[in-house]
Amino acid sequence: MLGPLGQQMGRETKRLTARTVATLTTPGRHADGGNLYLSISANGGRRWIFLYRWGGKQLEMGLGSARDVSLARARELADSARAQLAEGVSPLSLRRAEQVVPTFGEAADALVDDIAPGFRNAKHIEQWRMTLKEYAASLRDKSVADIATDDVLAVLKPLWATKQETASRLRGRIERVLDAAKAKGLRTGENPARWRGHLDALLPKRQKLQRGHHAAMPYADVPAFVKRLRALKGATALALEFLILTAARTGEVRGATWAEIDLEAKVWTVPASRMKAGKVHRVPLTAVMLDALERAKNLQPDPGRDKFIFPGGRRGQPLSVMALDMQLRRLEVDVTVHGFRSSFRDWAGEETSFPREVAEAALAHAVGDATERAYRRADALEKRRQMMEAWMRFVEGGGGANVVSLRAAAEG
Repeated sequence: MLGPLGQQMGRETKRLTARTVATLTTPGRHADGGNLYLSISANGGRRWIFLYRWGGKQLEMGLGSARDVSLARARELADSARAQLAEGVSPLSLRRAEQVVPTFGEAADALVDDIAPGFRNAKHIEQWRMTLKEYAASLRDKSVADIATDDVLAVLKPLWATKQETASRLRGRIERVLDAAKAKGLRTGENPARWRGHLDALLPKRQKLQRGHHAAMPYADVPAFVKRLRALKGATALALEFLILTAARTGEVRGATWAEIDLEAKVWTVPASRMKAGKVHRVPLTAVMLDALERAKNLQPDPGRDKFIFPGGRRGQPLSVMALDMQLRRLEVDVTVHGFRSSFRDWAGEETSFPREVAEAALAHAVGDATERAYRRADALEKRRQMMEAWMRFVEGGGGANVVSLRAAAEG
């Protein structure tokens, strides 16, 4: 029974034991008595909460994660909250008056810093940072305690129609930030970013994810697009041009360093640690690629300042993981960066007679079964050099009449 100030009256207290707390897995609220509960979520999250009534409403105050706060400490915090109730003070109101509630942006940045050590791939943590800064920009200056369903929908709806997978990941990350804020006692109530039983009723049903599909530019349009890029003369546009010329992946170009370039041999060697397949990949450098590298060097006031060929705004850091995507968006081109690899592959298959395995090797794709690959341990560098020279002439010449000569070069 609850007294007039919400204190638990006539109920057994200290029902839980340290062993029980450590072994309980059943989702729900498990009472210790005296308004203190161990709350276990459906996904296994465990935290202490203090429940009480105030002004006719039941309120919930977080007392911290069960991983960090022991049962004894949780009881001390509950004792303090009950004492405040006895004095006619709402524990939540007192806490809010005493602490500065961070903005959503501050809470998001703190969470990413906390979970960063758990990511094996630096790209993933960079994606967390980018999405919570770029896509959730309208939330960042709001108090994390005040984020409501309408705020979350305002962020998700513009993305939901065109980039549903991105929007879904963003929703999950917003939910994680708000859950962390609640665990720290910075929020109360249900999470406005939760999906089941909430946003699933307010947003269109998610389409099935079509893996492996990346919107690509028709290869005939690539020469004109490269000319547009060159007119911009910025580092991001230059990186995108280099990516198109080399048919490399975004991460390979973003992380490219001057030490990987052998100007004498005209080869760019990407180490295994930066390759998707975990194998060293050599890229033959054509005259136009070398010219792009020279332009990249000229863009750096102090060429020895940064190891990266395409450095980002922060010293010692490469371009942002979304920089190339944002460049395409600014140019209002409805394709993906990864799609340029498909443009190259379509060109090689339809406009030249270079063998399939040479084109696949240029893309650092494995060809055939394990036995077949064992007989192809060489990376066909010189054959690929001929193909990249042909690709260079196509991009520079704008297609058209180039096709016949390319076929002849390939067959010769």
